[in-house]
Amino acid sequence: MSSQLIAPNSEAAIWARLIDSQPDQLTRDAAQYLLGFGFAERDHSRMQDLAEKSQAGTLTDDESREFDSYLHIGNLLSVIQSKARLVLHGSGTSETPS
Repeated sequence: MSSQLIAPNSEAAIWARLIDSQPDQLTRDAAQYLLGFGFAERDHSRMQDLAEKSQAGTLTDDESREFDSYLHIGNLLSVIQSKARLVLHGSGTSETPS
């Protein structure tokens, strides 16, 4: 069964800590760039297939690991994009306006 929480020593968790270590360094341009990230239609279809198999209890071990990877990366992307939105809305950056 897939877990939606990021394991503390997974690659996604390590990336999240790395991003948190520089909270005031994200520029507006970088924030806009990060908000452009998203899964391709092929990935959305695959995630849907895996979700359906997960609900049915028919995931193989390999599919379970793949589904966990999608969930972890999706969670990490959400965190990154949330930080980007904060920068674009005026909080979370130390830049001075030009």
